[in-house]
Amino acid sequence: MAIDPRPPNLSRSLVVALVLACAALMVLDTTGGDDSPVAEVRKVVGETVGPLQNAAATVVRPVAGLPDAFRSNDGLRQDVRDLQAENDALRNQLDKAGYDEGRAAQLDGLKTLAGDLGYALRVARVIAIGSAQNFSSTITIDAGSDAGLHPDMTVVASEGLVGRVTSVTSRTATVLLAVDSTSKIGGRIGDNSELGFVSGHGTLGEDDRLELELTDRNVVPKVGQTVVTWGSEGGAPYVAGVPIGKVAKVYESLRETTYRAEIHPAVDFTALDYVAVVVPSGSPGPVIEADGSLR
Repeated sequence: MAIDPRPPNLSRSLVVALVLACAALMVLDTTGGDDSPVAEVRKVVGETVGPLQNAAATVVRPVAGLPDAFRSNDGLRQDVRDLQAENDALRNQLDKAGYDEGRAAQLDGLKTLAGDLGYALRVARVIAIGSAQNFSSTITIDAGSDAGLHPDMTVVASEGLVGRVTSVTSRTATVLLAVDSTSKIGGRIGDNSELGFVSGHGTLGEDDRLELELTDRNVVPKVGQTVVTWGSEGGAPYVAGVPIGKVAKVYESLRETTYRAEIHPAVDFTALDYVAVVVPSGSPGPVIEADGSLR
C-alpha cells in the first residue's frame, strides 16, 4: 500500500480556531500581573520549566564560557610574564645603582685629582689582580702602548697613589702596587716637607700598610700627617704631590736610633676599579686634562 509523504491537510477551520485562541490568550495576558486570567497557567509552566532551565544553564554556561576562559588565562599568563620581566629589570637596576654610583664617584674623584695635581690622566679599568709570572702585588689595566703607555709611568686612583707601570702590551699594562715588598717610593710629609722613603710590605686587604723612614733622623713624624710623593726626575716613575697615605703609628728603632712611621694607604688596593695613568697632555683618550675636563 502506498504512503503519501505529504503531511495531512488540517482543517482550515481548525487552524483559524487555534490562531484565534492564541490571540485571545495574548490579549488576556497583556496585564502581565497576578490578576491575569492565565496567571495560574503561567505559574504552573514556570514552576515546571524553571528548574529545568536553571539546570540546563548550569551545565551549558561553563562550557559556553570555555573559549573566553582560555583567552582570559592566556592573557593572565602574559600579564604575569610581563610583570616578572619588569620586576627583574627593576631589581637589576636597583642592584646596579650602588655600583654605578661608585664608578661615577671614582671618575669625579679622578677629575678633581687631575685638577689638584695639574697632570693629564689616561683613564683605565682594572681587569686583573696578581701576576701570572710571579707572586708580586700587581694589577693589570686595559690600556697599553696603543694608548701611549710605557714602563715607569705613575698610576693613581681618585684617592691617591696606586703604583707604577712595569710592563705593557699593545692593549694592557701591568702595574706594581705601592704595597709590594719590592716597592720603594720617595715621599715627603705634606705639612713640613720632610723627606723620606716609603716601602711596601707585600700585603693586601686589612693588612695593607706602608712604612716611612725619614732622612732626618731627628724628625719625629706625627700621627695623622699626610705623606705625598716627592717626585722623580722627569716624573718617572713617580710624579710629585700624589697622596700616598697618612701616618697611623710612630715607633723608634733603638738599634738604628731613627724614627719610623707606619702609613695607612690612601687607596684601598683590593677595591680598585677605575684608575688613571699620568700622561702628557694630548695623549689618546679617554683622558682627563689638567683642568679636570674629560676628553
